[in-house]
Amino acid sequence: MEATAKATFLRVAPRKIQIVLDLIRNKSAEEALAILKYTPKAACEPLLKLLKSAIANAENNHDMNVASLYVAECYVSQGPTLKRIRPRAQGRAYRINKKTSHVTLVLKERE
Repeated sequence: MEATAKATFLRVAPRKIQIVLDLIRNKSAEEALAILKYTPKAACEPLLKLLKSAIANAENNHDMNVASLYVAECYVSQGPTLKRIRPRAQGRAYRINKKTSHVTLVLKERE
């Protein structure tokens, strides 16, 4: 049995999220919560919210034991890029690409 949570259109670049996801992969849910709470990265805040959502899904929808949950899968894919224009000297315009991410988190029970 597995519980899944997805966060789409997060306004954090996928590269930055991938660094944090590598820290919590295959860790217990409680340990992953602690890691996300005390890691000083901008991506940790939305990922903490996503992990809490996945834990709540496991507990309420699938009747899983919260103490035996672990992060079985976590991956990020790139969402649509917001294209913005930055004014530069002599009437030129530079493009700024604001990347978005889609994150999926899967929790399973340890035997």
